[in-house]
Amino acid sequence: MPNNPPAIHADLNDPVTKHMRTDFAKLKEGQTVGQSLASIRERQPEGRIIYFYVVDEEGRLTGVVPTRRLLLSPESAPLKEIMVTKVVTIASSATVLDACEFFLLHRLLAFPVIDPQRRIIGIVDVELYTEELADIDRREDSDDLFQLIGVHLSETQQASSSLAFRSRFPWLLANIAGGIAAAFLTGMFEAELQKAVALALFIPVVLALAESVAIQSVSLTLQSLHGKQPTLRSIFSKLRVESLTGLYLGLACAAAVATVAALWLRQAAVTYCLIGGIAGGVTCAALIGVAIPNVLRWLEREPQVAAGPVSLAATDMVTLMIYFTLARFLLA
Repeated sequence: MPNNPPAIHADLNDPVTKHMRTDFAKLKEGQTVGQSLASIRERQPEGRIIYFYVVDEEGRLTGVVPTRRLLLSPESAPLKEIMVTKVVTIASSATVLDACEFFLLHRLLAFPVIDPQRRIIGIVDVELYTEELADIDRREDSDDLFQLIGVHLSETQQASSSLAFRSRFPWLLANIAGGIAAAFLTGMFEAELQKAVALALFIPVVLALAESVAIQSVSLTLQSLHGKQPTLRSIFSKLRVESLTGLYLGLACAAAVATVAALWLRQAAVTYCLIGGIAGGVTCAALIGVAIPNVLRWLEREPQVAAGPVSLAATDMVTLMIYFTLARFLLA
């Protein structure tokens, strides 16, 4: 391997195998802690980022042993009893860009690269991607490392038109699908619109309020995630808090718009539709804005690009459904 590996902003489309290291620390599944330590002393692994990977007789990855467990466990303890079997791996078909996203999602310093048979063929670590990480062992806050990767990755995506298009356009299809679905949905409630044409006048403001709250929630959620991996418990806790926030925002906005509508049009049914549609739409928008980024991150997908379009498409559909369903009920 070269002494000065390339920076992250170069060769993002390269296969990860082109930049992986093959001098990783490998232990046999049938060994004990004592036997493992002896083999490590005989063949000391190179590099400053070291994880101890456990393989079977065919070289298939079966686990990883944390250094603390390896040093503090009794020498007679089998590796099988102390290793972690759930290992985050990178496929040999992955690209450098895929690997960078893994570092941001999982916040580990290295990942094993495996072939289709789950045989470990190398490791990829943060030293391969940024020249600035040459002093990695002197940094006190490891969060800085992953922030640095994220900054470089964002700069690269912005500088490359083709890379930006590939990462952003697929998620815009959610907006296209949502817009078409909203048009069909509006057509389904044509009778209600004919009974009260004023309902159509307020569709833009109803959608705008819900979309604004959804984007607010998405932005705040992305800041709070900041590279963290959420749990189902944390997601439900955030949803509970955001539901109340969304309800308060929805009621306040509904009161303002409904007051104007009542004084202007003097149509009780339209006023009630606005109150329910805005309050319900904004509340759901707040929940959607929190749920989508958290679920994407929980599913190990990077939410920065995807969360906005998906949240807006879902918000439009839910808000229109609430608004028109109330209209159908109140105008019956």
